Amino acid sequence: MQEINTIEGSNDSDVEIDLRELFYVLLSGKWIIFSVTAFASIIGVIYSLLLPNIYESKAILVPMDSTSSISKALGSYSGLAGLAGISLPSGGDEGNSAKAMQKISTLSFFENHILINIHLPDLMAVKSWDPKTNTVDFDENIYDTSTNAWVRDYSYPQQKVPSAQESFLVFKTKHITINEDKKTGFITLSIKHQSPFIAKKWAELIVNEVNSYYRQKDKLESEKALKFLNQQISMTSYSEIKQVLAKLLQEETKKLTLIEANQFYVFDYIDPPALMELKSEPKRALICILMALLGGMLSVILVFIMHYVFNNKTV
Repeated sequence: MQEINTIEGSNDSDVEIDLRELFYVLLSGKWIIFSVTAFASIIGVIYSLLLPNIYESKAILVPMDSTSSISKALGSYSGLAGLAGISLPSGGDEGNSAKAMQKISTLSFFENHILINIHLPDLMAVKSWDPKTNTVDFDENIYDTSTNAWVRDYSYPQQKVPSAQESFLVFKTKHITINEDKKTGFITLSIKHQSPFIAKKWAELIVNEVNSYYRQKDKLESEKALKFLNQQISMTSYSEIKQVLAKLLQEETKKLTLIEANQFYVFDYIDPPALMELKSEPKRALICILMALLGGMLSVILVFIMHYVFNNKTV
């Protein structure tokens, strides 16, 4: 029993000695710890100050089902038309909002609807934004504003003027974020940019273009359906079939009217994008704190290495 107590006492003594030794090692290397931590903190401050302010404009959207009731009515009448031996083209469906979310994130939508409506240097050559004059400053090594020409260095597969694919990659990874709340169905579209004016403009552009795209798409399909129904009415001599086709024609006409009347065809605003006064990033205080913590940890490791590795080698 005494032997066990002796062993436990010696273990406690060893722990106390080890902790005391670690404390003295850190105390002896206090200037190294202070210097490395201060250096890392200064680097963090300089780095954070060099980062440009980024502004984020958000739009909260609600999916619109403006043609869902008409589509259901058309579906029921299409069954009757099928019994009559008539195949009716589909004039649209209620899944436009789900498809639109995917469409916004595609290269084809960016190339055909976004890229042609923005100033490409605002995406690929922006350096900073001057709030006093509301002007965007461009990197002169990429885009020469005096000649309005691209002067950047590039290598294959890049081109002197950024391609749609290269621009889309930058736009998708650095500027746009779109998320759906599964509980409410609401969609949040966020655009980040050095200029809050451009961030707001691009967010509005995306909503307007996706609404316009699906409105035009469904309009063309509905017009084709109307043309098809009129042709079928003129071709048949059966009054029962004509009555069914007349109902279909009436419902398709209602649908076309709704398509023409609704400005917000796929998405409507719950909260439109705003011109933000406060930046969303960078979080300079957090960067400085993290750099100071990183410097402190590295300096402690350095002190231990110098004491236990290099001192042991010299012994």
